[in-house]
Amino acid sequence: MTQANEAIDMQGPEFRADPYPFYARMRRETPIFKVKVSGFGREAWVVTRYDDIVGALKEPKLSSDMVRLRTEGGGARWIPRPFRILAKTMVTTDDPDHARLRNLVHKGFTPSMVERMSGRVQEITDELLTKLEGRDTVNLLEEFALALPMIVISEMLGVPEGQRAKFRRFMLHLLDGPPPSMWRLISGMANNIRMIRYLDGLINLRRTEPDDGLITALVAAEQSGDRLSQDELVGMVFLLLLAGHETTVNLIGNGVLALLDNRDQLDRLHEHPELIKPAIEELLRHTNPVQHSVIRFATEEIEIGGMPIAKSDRVILMLAAANRDEAVFANSETLDIARDPNRHLGFGLGIHFCLGAPLARMEGAIALNALVQKFPDMRLAVPRDKVKWRPNSLLRGLAELPIKLGPEKKERSLAA
Repeated sequence: MTQANEAIDMQGPEFRADPYPFYARMRRETPIFKVKVSGFGREAWVVTRYDDIVGALKEPKLSSDMVRLRTEGGGARWIPRPFRILAKTMVTTDDPDHARLRNLVHKGFTPSMVERMSGRVQEITDELLTKLEGRDTVNLLEEFALALPMIVISEMLGVPEGQRAKFRRFMLHLLDGPPPSMWRLISGMANNIRMIRYLDGLINLRRTEPDDGLITALVAAEQSGDRLSQDELVGMVFLLLLAGHETTVNLIGNGVLALLDNRDQLDRLHEHPELIKPAIEELLRHTNPVQHSVIRFATEEIEIGGMPIAKSDRVILMLAAANRDEAVFANSETLDIARDPNRHLGFGLGIHFCLGAPLARMEGAIALNALVQKFPDMRLAVPRDKVKWRPNSLLRGLAELPIKLGPEKKERSLAA
């Protein structure tokens, strides 16, 4: 296989608007290639075919440990606390550290626990949709797709209502900040310091004022005599707030846009709401709220799809490309809300399979079904090519979603 020398600006507006033709070409021509990816600063192997990615997700010699990557890869050995905390979470550690952290929190995200929350999610959904009644145009992203998961995860964790918007501002700066530069480094450090102080404060609040939320449970969590340190608690709360709402925001927002792009599927869901479960799986596959895995690196020489990967090489597993692989999914570019089987990789695979998958599925199903049933005639309020995407390479989501909620008004005839 050859190497691709072209640079990929995965934060550029053209790529963000429609990355799938590029993925399809790479799967055909150069399914595993090395490239300097904008925003990462160093070369990495990009893997695009489904079977290769499945194998790599199960490969124990591919490490997700960002601290180890930095220290063994020639980076600085001293890492400031804000970056060290954010780099030492369940997503960015390997076993046994990963298993230890996951075991201390997994009880809050079991399918049975999530199912017990479904009534509250339906209640919040109905309240948000009621507020939209009688209005012509709304930013559905801000007023529904973002609002619902933020309320849900905040209530789960026990985040006071007045502090939720602050966390969202921190996350926008972290995920959608300016391009890499000295200013980004300085402003990023300042943002992270403020965010860590904010999370420290949340945890300390629940030490002194315990409630029935997940932060309180994490403070008290114990597994075989083991407890989370303060830094581990901060990293866990950060990850849960991030993963507990960002993926779902994008699932709802991207999902609505995909249904509007495929009006026959929207109408089908409106007529057959019982299809919502396969519809959610198909929207995860088709819209890919998470574009790729966190960067991994080879702890020793391995092969992926027959390509030799040297020790310390970085690897990016392009989940979004795998989910459109025509070798696995019939009519892979087509949205089919009744698709079965649907072995998509939207939540990853292996030990790092998304802990919040049951929550995201449940929230997405309730939100999209309620929205489609209440506003079946909704449509974009701007031309399709004016839809704006967030400048983030890991998460693919909309910056805004202007929607007209009612049916299109036909012009009255002037004929006598």
